[in-house]
Amino acid sequence: MNAQKITIQSTNNENILKFVSNQILINGGSYEFNNIDEAKNSPLAQQLFYLPFVKKIFITANFIAIQRFDIVEWIDVQEEVKEQIEAYFTAGGIAIKENLESRKKAAIEVYAEATPNPSTMKFGTNKSLTTTDVEYKNIEEASKSSPLAKALFGFQFVKEVFISENYISITKFDIIEWNDVYAEIRNFISSYLQENKTIIKELPKSIEKINKSSTKEFDTGELEGTPAKIIAILDEYIRPAVASDGGNIAFKSYDQESKIVSVILQGACSGCPSSTITLKNGIETMLQEMLPNEISQVVAING
Repeated sequence: MNAQKITIQSTNNENILKFVSNQILINGGSYEFNNIDEAKNSPLAQQLFYLPFVKKIFITANFIAIQRFDIVEWIDVQEEVKEQIEAYFTAGGIAIKENLESRKKAAIEVYAEATPNPSTMKFGTNKSLTTTDVEYKNIEEASKSSPLAKALFGFQFVKEVFISENYISITKFDIIEWNDVYAEIRNFISSYLQENKTIIKELPKSIEKINKSSTKEFDTGELEGTPAKIIAILDEYIRPAVASDGGNIAFKSYDQESKIVSVILQGACSGCPSSTITLKNGIETMLQEMLPNEISQVVAING
């Protein structure tokens, strides 16, 4: 397993700072603590509350968000907090103590939904799966990162697996029809989640580059001008529609000279026969209309 590394990420609220981990901290869901008494099941949060400027702590799958009191500025203490979190995990600390024996099994709902890509089926659920979109092209990639994806590759017809916040998109080989197997997959996912098994244990090495350029994970404050505008449009107008079809679109780059936008297509969008039409008639047209004279073309590097 790679060494735990924490990166600092700003938010829209100047009092709140995110400390993002390169490894999964908890297996789905999120926790919020307003004081040290509420943090009895989180040794990490309890330790952080001993810092006099910590007001509130929010822990999710891959980051810790901390809200400060106004007695300090983040610029003066953020490195200290980062080092303390890294040292905590290096010493073997855990983010949350989860009592699996006493935890009641939540009612897990899983539904199958067709996508515009005939090879891909979307399996939606009412359980939070991940805060970071992850895509696996084969069982080797999955075995190092996601026990759930690895288990899904155990079905011989599974070609690719994409896990998002509350759904899993599975792409099959052409040897079988979805009508013959979707119920089996849906029941398997439902049982897996019901038993509260690990979904993602560690982010893939390749995910950092993709996440850094994805609209969901990108801190738009790092960008200016046209790239920031593109990301804002993708986030507000395009990603929700794409996600409803079991896919994802991530901003990759913008060439100022050629005015070409490069994006990454994932899940149901990757390899979809209609993705080219969607890219040209939908995404490209919208960006050209909303950013006149700034966009010449939108290309997918893996679509």
